[in-house]
Amino acid sequence: MSKDKVQIFDTTLRDGEQVPGCKLDANQKLVIAERLDNLGVDTIEAGFPISSPGDFNSVYEIAKLVKNATVCGLTRAVKNDIKTAAEALKPAIRPRIHTGIGTSDSHIKYKFNSNRDAIIERAVAAVKYAKTFVEDVEFYAEDAGRTDNEFLARVCEAVVAAGATVLNIPDTTGYCLPEEYGEKMKYLKENVKGIHKAILSCHCHNDLGLATANSIAGVMNGARQIECTINGIGERAGNTSLEEVVMILRQHPNLNLDTRINSKLLYSTSQMVSQKMGMMVQPNKAIVGANAFAHSSGIHQDGVIKNRETYEIIDPADVGVDESSIVLTARSGRAALAYRAKLVGYELTKVELDQVYQEFLKFADKNKEILDADIHTIISATDVAIEKQG
Repeated sequence: MSKDKVQIFDTTLRDGEQVPGCKLDANQKLVIAERLDNLGVDTIEAGFPISSPGDFNSVYEIAKLVKNATVCGLTRAVKNDIKTAAEALKPAIRPRIHTGIGTSDSHIKYKFNSNRDAIIERAVAAVKYAKTFVEDVEFYAEDAGRTDNEFLARVCEAVVAAGATVLNIPDTTGYCLPEEYGEKMKYLKENVKGIHKAILSCHCHNDLGLATANSIAGVMNGARQIECTINGIGERAGNTSLEEVVMILRQHPNLNLDTRINSKLLYSTSQMVSQKMGMMVQPNKAIVGANAFAHSSGIHQDGVIKNRETYEIIDPADVGVDESSIVLTARSGRAALAYRAKLVGYELTKVELDQVYQEFLKFADKNKEILDADIHTIISATDVAIEKQG
């Protein structure tokens, strides 16, 4: 049975760049955009063209550069925003305008000082105007996570009738639980007339640490696009992590969902974005963190040395990491010490290993991590002469 395709909409260059202190220059954006295109993302949200001349120019240059992905520009439901985005996207082979408006009662009352009917009118007008420039129009219902489902369905039905090709259902504040977000997608799938004409899209924020879980719940309930960023960067606590959703779908074939992402480029892409944005990837970050395939507990190390799959559900090579790492600490056992000693040239007998291990523990209690050079020091400090092989 062929798998359903989940499109990957990458917003690293728009939502991801909203992290304070992570501003990219035009050349850096082009380098990242080219890598995203090679990575296999379906859509690259290149920026918010009306926001500044620099952002307009970046979107324009990215639109010229990208050969495979759709290039998208963000707008508000404002005519000048939409017109400016259309101008910036002119060179794109596959342009998309991403327009929308807040739909929650909170946004309607406090942000727009408006009412529900007026919001629907503005949403429809924005989509219709965008359609005069491009065929592919994505509509976002900002704060959809806190919008009641019945009204959200009314909005979606109206913009689909106006020509929207993608419906972005953002959990803007990261409020939803996975079950709630999944139910929201299911409700829209079942209650929006003409829903077959549009793709439902997940755009989840990580304020409660649920962005990835919510996005997976969304596609399990009918969405077929996930909006995400490399390393999960983004406003406040960040966005859905691209590398996480890609590998979750790949590791769970029973979901019958997959993306066209070249997963072997995930680690190097993560490093590239981290370096260019000056934003370190936390070591315990899933998939691409420095510790994602590192083992320091003796029990875990012994298991991984015997068979990698005892403690790793992903082959590191599948995401572009050379190999698992056995990190020597005071928690490490004899198996790990023997393994690392062999890598630096010592084939220890059981008796030799017992003696070296006692010296190793003394050293490990004083040091956070034992490096290759330390192994030579430890072995030379034992009472027995152990020759280095090779």
